[in-house]
Amino acid sequence: MNIQTPQWVKDAVFYQIFPDRFAYSHPKINYSGYWQSSNLESWEAKPTPQKYKGGNFWGIINKLDYLQELGINAIYFTPIFQSTCNHRYHTHDYYQVDPLLGGNIAFKEFLQQAHKRNIKVVLDGVFNHVGRGFFYFNDILENGPHSPWLDWFKVEDWPLSAYDGSYPANYASWINNRALPQFNHDNPQVKEYIMQVAEYWIQEGIDGWRLDVPNEITTASFWQEFRHRVKGINPDAYIVGEIWLDARQWLDGTQFDGVMNYLFTESTMAFIGGDRIIKEYVEQPPYKPYPLLSASEYQQKIEHLLQLYPWEITLTQLNLLASHDTARLLTIAGEDINTVKLSTLLLLTFPGAPSIYYGDEVGLAGGFDPDCRRSFPAKDDWNLELLEYHKKLIKLRHQYSALRTGNYQVLFAEKDVYIFSRTLEQETIIIAINSGISESNIIIKNFSLSFISIKIIFGEGIYNYQKKDSTIDLFLTIPARNSIIFANI
Repeated sequence: MNIQTPQWVKDAVFYQIFPDRFAYSHPKINYSGYWQSSNLESWEAKPTPQKYKGGNFWGIINKLDYLQELGINAIYFTPIFQSTCNHRYHTHDYYQVDPLLGGNIAFKEFLQQAHKRNIKVVLDGVFNHVGRGFFYFNDILENGPHSPWLDWFKVEDWPLSAYDGSYPANYASWINNRALPQFNHDNPQVKEYIMQVAEYWIQEGIDGWRLDVPNEITTASFWQEFRHRVKGINPDAYIVGEIWLDARQWLDGTQFDGVMNYLFTESTMAFIGGDRIIKEYVEQPPYKPYPLLSASEYQQKIEHLLQLYPWEITLTQLNLLASHDTARLLTIAGEDINTVKLSTLLLLTFPGAPSIYYGDEVGLAGGFDPDCRRSFPAKDDWNLELLEYHKKLIKLRHQYSALRTGNYQVLFAEKDVYIFSRTLEQETIIIAINSGISESNIIIKNFSLSFISIKIIFGEGIYNYQKKDSTIDLFLTIPARNSIIFANI
């Protein structure tokens, strides 16, 4: 099977932004249609379910230098279109960027500024359901059975009750939330409408779509046509689905380029976090970063994951440790910084595109929604050590091609120590992790390595080696809860 995925994704380090909470600023130009609310929640206060903080694209433009310095070259935004909720999953108009974010003008300026810095931009496509204010559904609420748009949705009975929970809604909605009526995707007009929306924003210059709950759209050939239409405009556009579990049925090369790789997330957190994982923060989402995994059990999980999909797809998976749908990694880990560090190291050395949830790099905490969607903190509240840790690892990933597209081989996996290599042509990187609370002394015998010598490029520890013809015996001392990364030179 000839599977083709976007080359740029293999070299990408993503940053996920929840637009209402990342940054805000006043526009640098005067234009009609931009309105600043006088009823915003304090930026510093913990977020509430319904209030807005007022983040916008003018603020994000001002943060592009920060993101570039961090090493980010791709951004995934949660929804940005006109909506009536701060997370903007209740879409009212797919062709209008929310006015509180600065509208289409602000987004266009942001897109230009991002592309000048060679930063790609991926938007969230919420195509399973809409908000009650979406015109075609609102017409049904106004006109009942006389509406010309009845077959755009799944009306089950009359009357509809869009707001009063004491009566049945009488229409299909996402997880029975009457605020989110579901499209009737079997209607050819609905299907065509969504395809045109997807094409429009690709034509406007975005670099891809992240697809919300795409498994719930079951119309035959829907995602195959979506891929054909999007790739017909930009063959390098990235299509990534929100699938939490085994995604093989969507990753056959005819639909998505990758999925949000929660299978990586759960295994990595279970190995590195172990008993530090606060179980109450991980039982709700459909992933299981528990119970504790030994290094050998982690090896089994990772090798199974690497065999699950074609290699070309593996290289364009969206790997992550946290998102707007989970508690923050720091909070899940019981505030243990080493869990954040070592998990991040595995994230940034794994095949596929790593994605950092905004603020994780500076130690932003948070429990379940809405707490995981806190405002990006002021600089005085940053964990600068953690930020520097992220910068160094991201720089290494950009520097060494083997960390992006090299083969993955486990060299050692016993108790708390996990060692693997990434190899591309003559370049080999060795990554050694000690997740335990005691120093570990390890010997890797008869390791084949083309080298003049090796050097530590990241981390702490002691190493030595004995050369034997075409192989070496490698001796490592790895401090507790620490890591070493080597490169051949």
